[in-house]
Amino acid sequence: MNTVAKRSLALLTALIVLIFACMGIAHGIQTGWGAIDVSLGVIETEVGNLTYKLYVPSTATDTAKAPGVLLLHGYQNDRETCAAYAIELARRGAVVLSLDEYGHGGSTAGLFERGYVNHRVKVIFGEDSEEAGTFVSVGGAKRFRLMMNFSNLSFFDEHYTMDAEGNTITDSSCGGVAAYAVLADMPMVDECRLAVSGHSMGTWSSWSVAAAYSGTAIAPRATVLQCGELFRKSVYDSENIHFNNVLLLQAKYDEFSYFRDYKKFVNDEVLHSDVRAEFLGVSNQEAAWDTTFGTFQDGSARRMELLETNHRLTTHDKNGLAVALQWFDDAIALPTDVAPANQGAMVKEWLVFAAMLMAIAAMIPFMELLLLTPWFKKAAVPLPPKENVQPKKRWWRNAAITMALAGATY
Repeated sequence: MNTVAKRSLALLTALIVLIFACMGIAHGIQTGWGAIDVSLGVIETEVGNLTYKLYVPSTATDTAKAPGVLLLHGYQNDRETCAAYAIELARRGAVVLSLDEYGHGGSTAGLFERGYVNHRVKVIFGEDSEEAGTFVSVGGAKRFRLMMNFSNLSFFDEHYTMDAEGNTITDSSCGGVAAYAVLADMPMVDECRLAVSGHSMGTWSSWSVAAAYSGTAIAPRATVLQCGELFRKSVYDSENIHFNNVLLLQAKYDEFSYFRDYKKFVNDEVLHSDVRAEFLGVSNQEAAWDTTFGTFQDGSARRMELLETNHRLTTHDKNGLAVALQWFDDAIALPTDVAPANQGAMVKEWLVFAAMLMAIAAMIPFMELLLLTPWFKKAAVPLPPKENVQPKKRWWRNAAITMALAGATY
């Protein structure tokens, strides 16, 4: 074996060992080193199958029932986007079901099952009007109308959820209502200590789950919205639909106008708006970030936590997760005393990221070994002579210009 082969084999072996080590530790974190059973499941519905990932701590049994939390991801994500919340909640004794919503992950039920109508609002629901041009018709392909109705929820008044063509917003929970029922019926789950949380599209799903079970014995005791949209009480039957203990995690640098009340920036103008005051149950002047209003006992607790992050990173923001964990504990009494700031989920994420980078790097020594075999040796081409290679300074200059142009045009 020549020097190149020995070097490549040694590097490939080292990378493979490190990859397996990273993934082994990541698996240990996800399973609480054997204290959490992680499994996959399928819910069969009339519109197709819904897949999910279930986290069950060993402390949750038929005789020692644990609280349950349903997690709902955002658009073009899947159940793994909820991993940080799932791992940290399970570490604290909660049974967690992380769902692949309609049209996402392994679920076969399509996103069209959510439903759509041929109109949309251009402002906060309840502050729209046809006279002002903020309640408008939309045409085009069905998939376009579907996306224009993401913030139109199935428990809203028929004025919003139905159109003259017979289209309706059918299930804005995107399968969350069905998954919540499965979670509540699990023998190790305390049906009186349930909660729901979602990110982005999943926040609309969370609102919809909470509305569907409002007033029932298994109504969620907490709803945690990771970058969620607010709406006025006038758009739904607020006399009969109640939301218990709602926490809104607000990304300061949210890229989507839905989640900053259609304002350009998240600032005091957003904080002191009418819809925010209505949500908190206080006057415009009394509204404040990072402050809990109301009480958990009667379900009136409300809080808006301002996070120094953007929309997409909210799912793994350490401060947001800590506030959410405390909120869950106050609402559904998590069985353990692990401090909210004691988090290991991001270690798992970084280990998986490192394993991915090493897997990519491992392709180089692997290909070098392949090129030494008789079959692939014919494809090997010697390096060009030095006189055909640009000097280092010029090469780096051209590389920098190329990257700068790519970044600027992107």
